[in-house]
Amino acid sequence: MATRDSLIRVRDLKKHYHGGSIRALDGVTVDIEFGDVMVVIGPSGSGKSTFLRSLNLLEEPTGGAIYFEGTDITKKKYKDESGKIVKLDVDGLRQKMGMVFQHFNLFPHMTILENMTLAPIKVKKMGKAEAEQKALALLERVGLKDRAGDYPIQLSGGQKQRVAIVRALAMEPEVMLFDEPTSALDPEMVGEVLDVMKGLAREGMTMVVVTHEMGFAREVGNRVLFMADGLLLEQGSPEDIFERPKSPRLQEFLSKVL
Repeated sequence: MATRDSLIRVRDLKKHYHGGSIRALDGVTVDIEFGDVMVVIGPSGSGKSTFLRSLNLLEEPTGGAIYFEGTDITKKKYKDESGKIVKLDVDGLRQKMGMVFQHFNLFPHMTILENMTLAPIKVKKMGKAEAEQKALALLERVGLKDRAGDYPIQLSGGQKQRVAIVRALAMEPEVMLFDEPTSALDPEMVGEVLDVMKGLAREGMTMVVVTHEMGFAREVGNRVLFMADGLLLEQGSPEDIFERPKSPRLQEFLSKVL
């Protein structure tokens, strides 16, 4: 079971392909606690995104366990508190985990406001007026309330990604998962997206962030994971990782990116 301070517990997580010849994840164990800003770094192909996508079962693990709020979500069925066997509600699980991808995944034929309110209305059965009121408040928070009636094609990449973040927040998730949210942006747009993420961190949102932005990892993360070849090789505070790296692989990685 999860501890009182742990939102997600990952135990010996594996994701293998082609009968085990490719090991995208090979035994990752880590706890994600309430309020953590956990930043995952490492070279391309190290398993970072596979790890992140496994947390909400966009990737189905080959082995190991992921406990979310005390329930092993890698099992299709589990016993509830009364001992009754119930089927895992994957859609309900994903509502509690906001996901922001490299690309914005906004519906091009819908206005920004319509993009924002679609899931709260359809999934959470929220009234249209309430959904729009909350959406406009979220857009105002990221400086885009005046663009609510625009279509995605009218926005810059940075603006689209800010909309993607608050669209995920509209579902009131318990944790936000970011999969390299700035990697598809022009350099001058990166800062505006990172500023939104920094604001979320200050407000106490639990976040897991896969990124190549080392400055963000050092400044905002309270815990940093270093992955390579499907393994979690090192974890610790930003000071531990960036100033006192232990493994030769991490030292080599940092020599190339800093």
